[in-house]
Amino acid sequence: MKNQKRKWISALLAGCLLLISGCSLPGLAGSSSNTLRIGAQNFTESEIMAYIVADMIEHYTEKQTTIVKNLGSNTVQQKAMENGDVDIAATRYTGTDLSSTLGMDAEKDPKRALEIVQKEFNKRFDYKWFDSYGFDNTYAFAVTQKMAKEHNLETVSDLEKNAKDYRFGVDNIWLKKKGDGYEGFVKTYGFKFAHTYPMQIGLVYDALKNEKMDIVLAYSSDGRIKAYDLKIIKDDKRFFPPYDASPVVPKKVLKENPGLEKVINRLIGKIDTEQMQELNYQVDGELQEPAIVAKNFLEKHNYFE
Repeated sequence: MKNQKRKWISALLAGCLLLISGCSLPGLAGSSSNTLRIGAQNFTESEIMAYIVADMIEHYTEKQTTIVKNLGSNTVQQKAMENGDVDIAATRYTGTDLSSTLGMDAEKDPKRALEIVQKEFNKRFDYKWFDSYGFDNTYAFAVTQKMAKEHNLETVSDLEKNAKDYRFGVDNIWLKKKGDGYEGFVKTYGFKFAHTYPMQIGLVYDALKNEKMDIVLAYSSDGRIKAYDLKIIKDDKRFFPPYDASPVVPKKVLKENPGLEKVINRLIGKIDTEQMQELNYQVDGELQEPAIVAKNFLEKHNYFE
């Protein structure tokens, strides 16, 4: 009886090991030749775009897709691509990759920034950095429409006159950031705010809407800008680098998947910042699933036929 029990346990363990050996973390093992793995960073916009790219591929090709979510940083996403764990990066941003991946100085001209990352990613990694989807996600100063009208605020330079009175809500990381952080801002514009309030970036929009702050540092494609009817004031001295969003794909993947480049190109230039704000808000404000938002968007536009 004991021997039979041991045999039964051994068989059970062997079965479990067999099952385990055939499993892996989603998207992190070699996928089948018919499946493309699309990397999404751990924020709403990137996940939406990953599903949009995935749906386009499945609509126009015989390929299947899987989303590799929660790639915590640009560095993590880059490593995943270099290791072959991700076939397509749904969102890469010019300003971010210039300073982090490439270790180069910031470039303030959007066209030039795009040219540099395209050239360098081709030379260093043999990756194709596509042209922009049409939107960027850069830092931006935001105020309420009421505030803008009362203080005649159109540009960042217009803030100088009353900077000593404004309550400025800002992500704590930006206050300490080198280059395009607060110290660099003061050098470029020649003034500082008398009252700065460090807070989580997600809280600044509600603080502004509820008039707890007079001005905040926002992200240009955040859905709450449109939903709360906030006004982005123009960075007239072009202090912030451009952060235009593009998909990035190793050329090896494009070569192995004829037609993939043409499918991705259907999305280039088709989504502007205001449209991205709307898609982001559908997830963050209306609590819709990113996959549903992506599918509805593509159906509305007939998959850009």
